[in-house]
Amino acid sequence: MNLRLTLAKLNARRKLIKTFKSAGIYRTIEGVENDRYIYPKIHDVSISDNFTRLVFSLPNGLDPKLITKNYFAFQQFYGKNIEIKGEIKTFELIVYQHAPSSDLPYDYEAIKPHIDRHKLGIVCGQDRNGRYVAFDLLKHPHILIAGETGSGKSTQLRSILTTLIMTKKPSELELYLGDCKRQEFHIFRKVEHVQEVYSSARDISSMLRKVRSEMDRRSKLTEVFEVSHVDDLPSGERVPYIIVCIDEFVMLRNDAEIMYILTEVVAIGRSLGVLAILSMQRPNAKVLDTTIRANLTVSMGFKLRDAIESKIVNTPNAHLIETAGRFVMNSDKLYELQAPYLEMEEAKKLLNPFMIQKEK
Repeated sequence: MNLRLTLAKLNARRKLIKTFKSAGIYRTIEGVENDRYIYPKIHDVSISDNFTRLVFSLPNGLDPKLITKNYFAFQQFYGKNIEIKGEIKTFELIVYQHAPSSDLPYDYEAIKPHIDRHKLGIVCGQDRNGRYVAFDLLKHPHILIAGETGSGKSTQLRSILTTLIMTKKPSELELYLGDCKRQEFHIFRKVEHVQEVYSSARDISSMLRKVRSEMDRRSKLTEVFEVSHVDDLPSGERVPYIIVCIDEFVMLRNDAEIMYILTEVVAIGRSLGVLAILSMQRPNAKVLDTTIRANLTVSMGFKLRDAIESKIVNTPNAHLIETAGRFVMNSDKLYELQAPYLEMEEAKKLLNPFMIQKEK
């Protein structure tokens, strides 16, 4: 190891210890004359052209929430281009040399290889190293997307739905869409995969009753054929996946029937091939009750108003985001990603081959 790299690693260690001191991330052992401070143990420091990675573990008995609470201290020492991964005891601080790109035009050909490996692939975005992140909705069912107006939430919905339509046949996927703002889903109305698009609470309630009826039918099928998931049904009984997507579903919070069915979908829909994508501008703890929140296994937090909203969505520090299209995703771990930007007109062009004439 050359001298310059050795010195760089020593300086990185010293800087991290200064951060711990400043943020109060240490255990205090009281002594007769002087107190003793036990700081997190730094296990590894690696430095590359693009980033510096520091791995550390907390002393036993130290609250891991101190890392999240003092995220600002890490930014004060290292700048905004950082990422902290980990939970309970061991954490990884990554300090990037360059800010991630804020311009990521939607490119289906670039996205396709990353979703083809999944049964029901969901494109998320690119990480700081320019790698696409995608996941299988069957393994991580039910998504919550939240963000202020102009944060990128709407184009993310557009990107996810358009990608699903382009990768799945109508016999494999059915979409039920609720467009409470009457702004986003009209472009999908004539797509063959789309069963219904409604805006009013009354119509959305009727739509969800159909979905619940289909869930009951599928539940009986799994009982008859003694299988735990609809994917295991005999070939003659196979059913398409159903995705219920409701934009700004907080506007339906006063409709008890709608909220009951949505709760049922996220609680038992996975094994029946019925999944949910819900979005909202202003996260509300009363709307996201314990049952719904516990079953929304993926959260995407675009720019949010404050730390309280970030906590409700379970996307730490989403309120600190300053770039449109940037978001924090919480699934099996935390990611900071840039969403693909899909303009409305470009989405219409991509969807045109899937359009059919439908009865009014």
